Amino acid sequence: MLQEGAHGKWTVSSSDESTEENSDNEKPSTSSLLHAACGRASGPQYPCSEARKAAHKRKASPLKFSDKSFPAETRLAEKQRPSQEGLGWCLSSSDEEPEDQEKQAHKETVKEEKNDAPKEHPLNFHKDNELSENQKAEECCEAPSEAQDTWDLLNGGNPFRFFLTKVRGIKQNYNSGALHIKDILSPLFGTLLSSAQFNYCIDVEWLVRQYPQEFRKKPLLIVHGEKRESKAELLAQARPYENISFCQAKLDIAFGTHHTKMMLLLYEEGLRVVIHTSNLIAEDWHQKTQGIWISPLYPRLPQGPTDSSGESETNFKSDLISYLMAYNSPTLKEWIDKIQEHDLSETRVYLLGSTPGRYQGIDKEKWGHLRLRKLLKEHASSVPAQESWPVVGQFSSIGSMGVDESKWLCSEFQESLVATGSSVTTLLKYGVPIHLVYPTVDNVRQSLEGYPAGGSLPYSIQTAQKQLWLHSYFHKWSAEVSGRSHAMPHIKTYMRPSPDFQKIAWFLVTSANLSKAAWGALEKNGTQLMIRSYELGVLFLPSAFIAHGFGIFLTLTPLIHMGICGFHHESFRCSVILHLPTLSLPH
Repeated sequence: MLQEGAHGKWTVSSSDESTEENSDNEKPSTSSLLHAACGRASGPQYPCSEARKAAHKRKASPLKFSDKSFPAETRLAEKQRPSQEGLGWCLSSSDEEPEDQEKQAHKETVKEEKNDAPKEHPLNFHKDNELSENQKAEECCEAPSEAQDTWDLLNGGNPFRFFLTKVRGIKQNYNSGALHIKDILSPLFGTLLSSAQFNYCIDVEWLVRQYPQEFRKKPLLIVHGEKRESKAELLAQARPYENISFCQAKLDIAFGTHHTKMMLLLYEEGLRVVIHTSNLIAEDWHQKTQGIWISPLYPRLPQGPTDSSGESETNFKSDLISYLMAYNSPTLKEWIDKIQEHDLSETRVYLLGSTPGRYQGIDKEKWGHLRLRKLLKEHASSVPAQESWPVVGQFSSIGSMGVDESKWLCSEFQESLVATGSSVTTLLKYGVPIHLVYPTVDNVRQSLEGYPAGGSLPYSIQTAQKQLWLHSYFHKWSAEVSGRSHAMPHIKTYMRPSPDFQKIAWFLVTSANLSKAAWGALEKNGTQLMIRSYELGVLFLPSAFIAHGFGIFLTLTPLIHMGICGFHHESFRCSVILHLPTLSLPH
């Protein structure tokens, strides 16, 4: 649906909620899975939300728009979409709070598309005896990169180890330096012994095909948050594969989700950690903008590990172990032991996670936005006139944040985002600017997928109507230099750039969208932090990359500009999301 207000038109979804709060994540619906037995053309063959089903329907039977008042725009959209193959999208669900979700849960059927025939996910669906669009794309355009190219990417002097995923339908030069999941799982990265995949939405059959043939029978652990029918569906997908086992993440707080996206890869040569933003489905690795952080190859420690051996200056090893221990799962004990046996000292990023729970005392600073606040206070540089340095957030889903900005966004959340070694209270007094990047209807219409791309950008109409104040913070998506302006973002990034966007104090890539469920919300007069979901990301701070002292990232080229509410403002540009910065010490 479209919503038009003082700040332009925005994509809002009226079909992306289930009977439980979905947070900002793509929470699968459990109510419709059993209907798949009635016919494989009923929807995707993996657990998914109502929004995902709606997008599949839109993809198969797009509405025929007969209004002739926009012929030029329509032709422009067609010109900018050279290929319409592989129109699938990962669909995030909305970020409703329980009180909002429960009121609307039974109303959120896909009313406007009753007569649309759904398009099947390419597991077993064929039309006219041809391969499905996504499977064609997988076979033709998602083969792993040339070995030397991939090796150069990993060892070509890139200290940040941050990458984008390949996008089909853009010029080949824009995919230079980007990776597909087949690249990550390539034998070039190591001789795989076993792996663990943490994710939200998982297509088991597709995932198995992404592994090289020689690794497809290696032990694979899938960590998920499915329950009831959707859990049964997930397990059923894996029945043909004896090497696959499961770990169900405990979600003890209502409406939470397991939204973390991480790979643990154990090789004969060592261990590697991959933290990214893509679901394990074909659509997420096809025509969307996604982010990946790939660790160095961690060697085994020469002797029996001790509690402090193999630790990095960023405490990445102990933080990763703490995150895995939060699952309280015996299944993950084996992986914790494996991590203990390896040397992670070369890690230069900080781990930033969320785990479900209510935390008090010092535990409040272990997770969510209070964890970010702590890291920035301890390790971020103070910069001159920092009250003018804005905060930029970019995400694919939006939750309920209250009747005005003071309820969460511009109070506790902003306080965490602007934290440095100096007084946060002082910065809040000056009102640090907040810029939020979220695609417009026009972004979606002209995207590589067209309107079905909106299925991955859920912002429920009920929530949007209750927080119209939020739209004054919005900036549209644009990524011309990377060639991804028409690849809708599923990546989530947050940063603190200078006013001229030539420097950046810090940069975060994460699974966490803009919601209290993902980042946490203070309770009991600020003495308790409540988090509903699992999330994971990595924080880039200059102090971890510079040998001595603090510093800033110096951007090379302004690569993303964001036009507020549909018009371009050329002075508002930033670059870290889609470009790797250099380092600079302040003078």
